[in-house]
Amino acid sequence: MTWSIKENSLIYLEENMRRNNSYIYPKTVREAIEGKRHYVISDEKLPSVTTILSATESPEKTEGLRKWRESKGEDVATRIVDEAAARGTAMHKILEKYIDESGYLDLTNVGKDAHNMAIRIIEQGLCNITEYYGTECTLYYPGLYAGSTDLVGVHKGADAIIDFKQTNKPKKREWISDYFSQLSAYAMAHNFIYKTKITKGVIMMCSKDHYYQEFVVEGKEFQKYKHNFLRRVDEYYSSRSKKTG
Repeated sequence: MTWSIKENSLIYLEENMRRNNSYIYPKTVREAIEGKRHYVISDEKLPSVTTILSATESPEKTEGLRKWRESKGEDVATRIVDEAAARGTAMHKILEKYIDESGYLDLTNVGKDAHNMAIRIIEQGLCNITEYYGTECTLYYPGLYAGSTDLVGVHKGADAIIDFKQTNKPKKREWISDYFSQLSAYAMAHNFIYKTKITKGVIMMCSKDHYYQEFVVEGKEFQKYKHNFLRRVDEYYSSRSKKTG
């Protein structure tokens, strides 16, 4: 992918994707507590959305992951996970710098691959964002949870929570229910703090083979995932109470 294509995309961004400073998001301060990610917001240390989802995942999902690691072998499984994490981190940074118009170039092998994945998301996903309120936005629901979403903006005319995801292979919708719960959690936090009415979430995903997928959750389906996440929040805190009680 040549730099000129990135420049053409930047021209489109400047003309069509406007920054809106209506909301001021808190600085992101993370802290590990018992090895789990938490966010420090004012005087609170809140568990991350992903910490809650991980702690309350179904036995079937836990067993499926165990069997996958067993089939691959521990060393190979760890390598696959680490490579995916590195690729995802690089892709996110490229997209964040692109949106902020500050530019970023990673010439490592991982960076080059992530750059091509980011281009797919820019050309096929971000082209539908006309306005954005912030990138890497820390969101929190006082007393319950916190997290950081990749983008809050206007997607096809509606305010939305947007997350970028990398994947080793294309995903089916039924495989990514936790992503939808994550989006609904961020939306609830945004609505509580900023008095908004966001009921739409968008996953912009690209595989390492540069196949782009977009998943939108809204309406009744969004409400379903919102209630699902609230149930898991209750389960998370109930479990902690039993351990400390």
